[in-house]
Amino acid sequence: MLLPTSTLFESGPLDLERGGRLERLAVAYESWGRLDADGGNAILIAHGYTSNPHAAGPGGWWEPLIGPGRAIDTDRWFVVCSNMIGSAYGSSGPVRGQPFPDIETGDMVAAQHRLLEHLGVGQLAAVVGFSYGGHLTFEWGSRHPERMRALVPVATGIASRMGEERALALEARFAGLDDPTGELERLRFETLERYGDLDWFSDRLGSREAGRRKVEALARKWAREFTPESLIVLARAAARFDARPRADAIRAPLLYVLSRSDVLFTPALAEPTLALLGPSASYFEIDSPYGHRAPSHDWAKWATPLAEFLATHAG
Repeated sequence: MLLPTSTLFESGPLDLERGGRLERLAVAYESWGRLDADGGNAILIAHGYTSNPHAAGPGGWWEPLIGPGRAIDTDRWFVVCSNMIGSAYGSSGPVRGQPFPDIETGDMVAAQHRLLEHLGVGQLAAVVGFSYGGHLTFEWGSRHPERMRALVPVATGIASRMGEERALALEARFAGLDDPTGELERLRFETLERYGDLDWFSDRLGSREAGRRKVEALARKWAREFTPESLIVLARAAARFDARPRADAIRAPLLYVLSRSDVLFTPALAEPTLALLGPSASYFEIDSPYGHRAPSHDWAKWATPLAEFLATHAG
């Protein structure tokens, strides 16, 4: 589904890394701010596994971080967030009952690259990606090292932690279901609970029961929008992702951001990742109890380091 806040870019065929082809490429995206005449002030935002391109503005998943005077300042930067191909929010992706080719994270970057060319973007000021979008951030840095001035992978890893077994488990979970909505809702609730949303809403609303009701409502909404086919296509691509063999190609200064309580991408990843990246990489740990969702829920705890890093390296 195309969000009402999104715009659709369409172009010709895209050849895929695993030998398939998208005969028509569609990329849903949203943008904020104004592109400079030289095309050099753009920041690309890459979203998470089951998220969408509505990163800023009312209801945006990073609304407190993106906007006039905020850490990603739209008075200064032209900010673009595109829906990754394979997803369910308007970009080329699987349709129930129709075949869709296997894709890789490199294909997602290729689609983003084509969109940026269409928009007139020159060298990117930065690529900033959350979770699955952080994988794309490492892909950008290692495949197109001269294309950006800064990189910010957030709550993510330089290699997948999903594994092929997760993709296979998803396929088994949805196999044979005529109406997957209820199972999608259960999966989403489990995910939001594991990621820290249930704790955050419970604290904010004053009780565990109120937090549970809020997360259940979010899970119901998402289950009406997403599809198991997209979950599986994206999981397969994530399971194969590993940018470690190309890490020495990364040239741009990089700020690696993790949450101390994240059980998906734990702080233990920081030391080996920085060792791969060398002296141009730095690390910031968000001191938050809200797990994988800390970059959104505790945004104020890392907004200043993010703004300072962009001011120093992306300008």
